[in-house]
Amino acid sequence: MTESTPSHDTGARDREEPLPPACLAFGTQTWKEIAYLLANLPLAVLGFVYVSVWLYTGAGLAVTVIGLPLLAGGLMGARLLGRWERARARALLRVRVEEPSPIRHSSGAGFFPWLWTTLKDPVGWRTALYSFMRLPWGVLTFAVTLVSFFVLWPVLPWIVRGLTNADRAMVRGLLSPSDELERRIAELETDRGVVVDTAAADLRRIERDLHDGAQARLVALAMDLGLAKEKLLEDPDAAARMVDEAHGEVKLALQELRDLARGIHPAVLTDRGLDAALSSLAARCTVPVKVTVDLPTRPAPAIEGIAYFTVSELLQNISKHSGARSASVDLWRADDRLLMQIRDDGRGGARLDGGSGLAGLAERLTAVDGLFVLDSPEGGPTSVTAELPWRDRADG
Repeated sequence: MTESTPSHDTGARDREEPLPPACLAFGTQTWKEIAYLLANLPLAVLGFVYVSVWLYTGAGLAVTVIGLPLLAGGLMGARLLGRWERARARALLRVRVEEPSPIRHSSGAGFFPWLWTTLKDPVGWRTALYSFMRLPWGVLTFAVTLVSFFVLWPVLPWIVRGLTNADRAMVRGLLSPSDELERRIAELETDRGVVVDTAAADLRRIERDLHDGAQARLVALAMDLGLAKEKLLEDPDAAARMVDEAHGEVKLALQELRDLARGIHPAVLTDRGLDAALSSLAARCTVPVKVTVDLPTRPAPAIEGIAYFTVSELLQNISKHSGARSASVDLWRADDRLLMQIRDDGRGGARLDGGSGLAGLAERLTAVDGLFVLDSPEGGPTSVTAELPWRDRADG
């Protein structure tokens, strides 16, 4: 069985273990929190010194050639400080914080694009701010924890829990990948590349089909009609036969153009919607297909088109590779998603890396915030579940 599941992260906090309640008896977690608070001061001093020296030196030399690369290098070092602090928080405070996305440099872009991308890294700047503001907090937590350990030890567990809760908030606020927007932007950049590549491939396919199919046939038709015109007076019977052949070529050219137009955007989909369009696809499939469409309204044309071509490609795979005796296509709406399920009782064993085009189909669905899940054990049956975001059709 091969499945393709989305890489959506449900959030680091959902995987955090619950903290045991603070109590009079010093538990393991209390000792870890005490160790964390006592280590705050030396680590805060190191972080403050690093950020101060790097920032003041880099800013002072920014008017020269050396200053900006120094700032960029300091930001990369700040990222390392953030990684160590996240590891310390995971080990001692049970704060599960995902690592931020790496800086996305364009390959072969040169030094200055690399420099600009590094200088505008929000993760490094947030870590620098965290290290800069930790010094007074580190002094406070070190002093309060140390004094409370000798003077207020009966209530020490509650004191350290309150202090470490503030630390947890700072780690989550400044060191966590609150760059969810950045992650989403990175995904959209990748998805945009997939969409552009797919559109370019479709344009090349259309150009190739026009050049090798209808265009070549129309050129031959023009030549045949020219020859028929020349023979019209000399040999009317031969000219009539050539006109008949040309008439047949016209019919074939029209059929090829219809097929090409259907591949771009079928008229039945525009006029009658997914139910009729998918029924038309099922009628052309070599395997009997049962189509069930339960949609209260029609979705936006773009979503409708993607759904149509998704089912079309899957039915083509069923015809060519499955060896199935029957198949089914089900479409329905669930909240703000359009769901599709395509099943067949074939031999199974379909894989996303099997060269059947399923990997490209999954990429195209992901590019529009969709989902593609394949379940195809050896021996069958095969089930494909696909989702698309629902967008209402604009009036008029």
